[in-house]
Amino acid sequence: MNKDEIKKALEIVDAEIKKAGISRREAFKLAGLGGATFLAGGIDAKASTTLKASSQAKGKIVIVGGGLAGVSTAARLMSALDDADITIIEPNTKSVSYQPGTTLVASGVYKSKDELLFDTKDYMPKGVKWIQEKAVEFNPDENKLTLSNKEVVDYDYLIVAAGITLDYGAIRGLEEIGDAYSAGDASKILKVFGDSGVTSVYNIDSSAHMWEQSQKFIERAKKDKVNAIFTAPNTAVKCGGAPKKVMYLLNSRLNEAKSRANATLTYYDDSGRLFGVKEYADAIEKQFIARDMKWNLNHNLTSVDISKKIATFNKHWEEQGAFDADLGEHEIIKKQLTVEVPFDFLHVTPPQKAPDEIGKSAIGSAKGWVPVNKETLQHVKYKNIFSLGDIAAVPMGKTGGTVRKQYKILVDNLISVMEGKEPTEKFGGYTVCPLITDIGTVMLAEFDWTAKPTPSFPLDPTQERWIWWLLKVYLLKPMTMYGMLSGKA
Repeated sequence: MNKDEIKKALEIVDAEIKKAGISRREAFKLAGLGGATFLAGGIDAKASTTLKASSQAKGKIVIVGGGLAGVSTAARLMSALDDADITIIEPNTKSVSYQPGTTLVASGVYKSKDELLFDTKDYMPKGVKWIQEKAVEFNPDENKLTLSNKEVVDYDYLIVAAGITLDYGAIRGLEEIGDAYSAGDASKILKVFGDSGVTSVYNIDSSAHMWEQSQKFIERAKKDKVNAIFTAPNTAVKCGGAPKKVMYLLNSRLNEAKSRANATLTYYDDSGRLFGVKEYADAIEKQFIARDMKWNLNHNLTSVDISKKIATFNKHWEEQGAFDADLGEHEIIKKQLTVEVPFDFLHVTPPQKAPDEIGKSAIGSAKGWVPVNKETLQHVKYKNIFSLGDIAAVPMGKTGGTVRKQYKILVDNLISVMEGKEPTEKFGGYTVCPLITDIGTVMLAEFDWTAKPTPSFPLDPTQERWIWWLLKVYLLKPMTMYGMLSGKA
């Protein structure tokens, strides 16, 4: 990745803007920012990329995970420390990937999954030692960890950025898949899904498979009544907007094929709302209604019968029971019901968790995630351990936009600890979800722990906009690969 790719992306954007009859400057003016700021700052124009003065602090830093979070952090540490000693433990040669693009592959916007895959070696910061193994055991009391080849690695400071596991095995009927990963081997996923109409956007290979299944579904819809369902599980997930994005995109493709009238599209979510922020939830509800897309909340996918094409959900709700005079309140009775739904097309968002070797270790927690102070990103028990990204036990936000804020804060706080100081920089929970609502429009949902919209630009954040489509499809990938992975954006 180099500046030529930024130039190429801008050329594509310019061509699209020209079709609209305006200049690039006018388009960026519509977005409330200048082009240079737009490219330097990424999504959040207010974000600072300025490094503090370099530090002479010493210590061996080990980073578990060589994806977006791990590599971005390593790159920034290399710039921030005068004499950095950094090791990344990452087994995958293709671990650095543009995961947000899987929805674009699954809908045929990107023509190949190869647009998402990059060689880890090409983005490894100069001077960083790369161990191509997996960390499988952790001994934080002795500042040691053990690798898959039995080698023991010691450290002074540990950063856990290993990402999460796709827990397909938790769904009956998909046990054969077991645990899977976004950029990992998809052979079990593809074998189990087959040509059944069952799909998932959460693995790069399975996102390409999803586009194949989508096209077959669209062809069927030209002649027959068909039913597509999309699920969201009872765990935290990376890119929580993805199940809705692929639903919007299939709706758009059906409209293009003039076969939408024969297709029923329904979204099933374990939670009790369409989005965690009310303003965005209200906007999504209006969009669903306008597109004749249905939804059912408090429904958790528990099993899939692929041969019969039936998805089974646990529908759950609460009812008011008898009044307790002593407590002065009504008893709350939890109810549940098994619901079977036939499908022709099923998008599965698998339950997600920390990898067992981390989540169930001494540095994990009862819920599996790495427990950190949500503001400083420092481990709650081990002060020389930090964590960020999807695996960290931080409320809300498991997105690349979240990592973009976190890694700078983590670097500053880690250096403070290395210098014998207390960590003072605080992560405010910033999350951004470019929610694709159609081929050509995106609602840029930005928010933080206030659970209120926190737009970076002077525009109504609940509105679908063409300018954000250009950002999502053409600019975010080069900004991520060229900016974040260099530790600069």
